[in-house]
Amino acid sequence: MQQPMNHQVGTSRTGDHLVSSSRFSRRQFLTAVLTTGALVSPPFAMAQRRQPTAQAVLLPPEIEPLVRVLEDTPRERLLEDVGQRVRQGLDYRTLLAALLLAGVRNIQPRPVGFKFHAVMVVYSVHLASQSAPASDRWLPIFWALDYFKSAQAADEYQGDWTMGPVDPAHIPPARQARQAFIEAMESWDEAAADTAIAGLARTAKPQDFFDLLCRYGARDFRDIGHKAILVANAWRTLPAIGWAHAEPVLRSLAYALLAHGGSDDAGLHAFQRNQRLAASIRTDWLSGQAQAAAVIDLLQTLRQASPDDVSDAVAEQLDRGVGPQSIWDALFNSAAELMMRQPGIMAIHAVTTTNALHMAFRTATDDATRRLILLQNAAFIPMFRGQPKTKPATAIDQMAPGALAQTGPSAIDEIFADIARHPDRAARKTLAYLQQQQPPEAFMEAARHELLRKGNNAHDYKFTSAVLEDYAHVSPAWRDRYLAASVFNLYGSKHAGNPLVERIRAALQR
Repeated sequence: MQQPMNHQVGTSRTGDHLVSSSRFSRRQFLTAVLTTGALVSPPFAMAQRRQPTAQAVLLPPEIEPLVRVLEDTPRERLLEDVGQRVRQGLDYRTLLAALLLAGVRNIQPRPVGFKFHAVMVVYSVHLASQSAPASDRWLPIFWALDYFKSAQAADEYQGDWTMGPVDPAHIPPARQARQAFIEAMESWDEAAADTAIAGLARTAKPQDFFDLLCRYGARDFRDIGHKAILVANAWRTLPAIGWAHAEPVLRSLAYALLAHGGSDDAGLHAFQRNQRLAASIRTDWLSGQAQAAAVIDLLQTLRQASPDDVSDAVAEQLDRGVGPQSIWDALFNSAAELMMRQPGIMAIHAVTTTNALHMAFRTATDDATRRLILLQNAAFIPMFRGQPKTKPATAIDQMAPGALAQTGPSAIDEIFADIARHPDRAARKTLAYLQQQQPPEAFMEAARHELLRKGNNAHDYKFTSAVLEDYAHVSPAWRDRYLAASVFNLYGSKHAGNPLVERIRAALQR
């Protein structure tokens, strides 16, 4: 039987000894498994889950049985089992809630990423589902069910972490919970943060502590932006499943935000410096005006400067009257340019972290927090970039539109036929398509169509959902270039399909 670790969010067990999964020696193997979505085969997967006991957090009775189904059903049967339940009337919202709660109860949120993507991807899956035609609505969430089983197997192999119950005796009273949470987060005290966030979840209005969570989500660059992404995605998923389920989600979130170790060079220096810098920005900074020249200047700074220098440049622009929208235009397009220049995991996370921090910026109500988030996002872009390449690369503001042989819907077919082998050509054609005032919705619909049939890892869903969401948040003068650059990490018509799709359709039609 699993035993609780004193003052910990969850337990981890290998054999008869509790271990730290952060020291597990086979993470590289598991990273490869979870990046590709490949099946974890026995002996790594357990045939049957143990029965939850008092040592595992219990969920509300209306959702606990379905969560148990997701936990206990073997991966090779889960989609068929859930498909039958959908045909018998299981609704989307309940299944989405069960998927998220199964993840937070069964998957250790450290490191923030890796197997924990099964939790982090739920909001992106939800977005894809809500935007899909009725015939495809269940594809994303069923893909995520299968992905959860892969992550669950990885977690079991690494030590079988399970979220434990919170001790009611240690939960601070409502009037003290907020301050207790701040003190715990500032001192990196896991036990105190766990009980304090439980207190906030039970007694406070969500907006009253959102600013704190997004502030700590942007505190450091450990886990390459995943902390900020987790805050944003958890916060956006909870309204979809109901705030009655918030407590275990927020406990998992707080535990993830306190992941740390080693030196503070992973962005914590920037946070400490940017707190002081944010306080120096003029008080009417929100009244600044859009300035095209400022976007170009900041893009050039982001290509070469250090995190400190970029933060200084942003503060200087705000102080001389540049509106925050122009700064966000530069941040969005700088992240997109990284995808053009250095395709890969860091560029992907530059895009998805900017999406998360922009959501926090829009949602936060505290003025100092909003300034800090903007400065932190600016500092993070050079961290994603690393040392600039010596060889010049195409600048997003200099990208020229390509020649399209087709028009209308056929132009979309032409673009997506190029993506797999010629993404640079596809990007330039996309820019031409959009600059001809063709409907961006047709491009987005095609991108979602390819994602639902070919996506096979969490980053596919996270990236595509972020780009299609943020298109509307970029100014009209810059959004076409932002969307065109996204083709470097989108699926095209020549990419291979995901065979799981046929299994999902069969499970829903039996």
